Amino acid sequence: MDEATIASPIRMPSRQGENLTVAVAMATFNGSRFLLEQLESLATQTRLPDLLLVSDDGSTDDTRDIVLRFAETAPFAVHMLDGPCTGYGANFASLLERMPGHVDVVALSDQDDIWLPGKIRAAVDALAQITKGPALYGGRSVETSETMVRRRLSRAPGIEPSFRHALARNIAGGNTMVLNRPAVDLMRHAASKLRADPVHDWWIYQIVTGCGGAVIFDDRPGILYRQHGGNQIGANGGFSACLARLRGMINGRYRDWTDANLANLHAVRDNLRPDCAQLLDQVTALRSLPILTRVLAFARTGIHRDGRLGQAGMWASVLTGRF
Repeated sequence: MDEATIASPIRMPSRQGENLTVAVAMATFNGSRFLLEQLESLATQTRLPDLLLVSDDGSTDDTRDIVLRFAETAPFAVHMLDGPCTGYGANFASLLERMPGHVDVVALSDQDDIWLPGKIRAAVDALAQITKGPALYGGRSVETSETMVRRRLSRAPGIEPSFRHALARNIAGGNTMVLNRPAVDLMRHAASKLRADPVHDWWIYQIVTGCGGAVIFDDRPGILYRQHGGNQIGANGGFSACLARLRGMINGRYRDWTDANLANLHAVRDNLRPDCAQLLDQVTALRSLPILTRVLAFARTGIHRDGRLGQAGMWASVLTGRF
């Protein structure tokens, strides 16, 4: 991949959204190996955040010390919080639940990537165009090897964001997601009603679309997404990612995720748009139907994934009772 492809997502200076207060929400757990590089990339943003909130889930390595040392010289405020220690997704949910009221924009951060310099500015400028209601920004990433040597642009979804798509598949990695204040407030409410540890980025996409919010997908990459043995989910592109999704379907992991998704959606059903609440009820009911009835009922819902392989995988999960 040439350097132009992985350049910062903003090429020209912009002043949009300068008056907004931006926070970065970072969930950590035993992340000392790559954490400093992640933190340093926040400090080199063309639009610096105003606040970094780090929620640590009981690390036993040097994670907390690295954050505290970074805080001594960081060009923005850094606050260290204790995580709930009930799962990776729950840690992110707790960050949203504890987000201060004066924050206008929240960018989610993993502990092991590198943000390209224009990431925050690109997101803030995009979200500044949404003047009403919840909005979620996400985008592509540059998937890299552990040593940042091999690089590949992540897959673009190629579909319009919608609740029907969100029920079957996530649209963007959580490490690219940025929320405006109405979306943060929406997720704070959803976090207070969690029934299961969520796949946090997928959960956010479902809640925002289910409640009628806007979703912005940026085709320009904003991060270097490091792939290593400790990734919670991993990249979405390439043959290995397809194999991982197939294994997840076969071993029941995908159905477990769907169980958690549906439970957490039902917890905020009253906040969903009426058509989305009705669709949620339909999907929940059809999962236990006999195979032929299930397939016919599912076809009528219009739920879909992006791409032929995605569609094939979805229908395989429906046919085998693993959706």
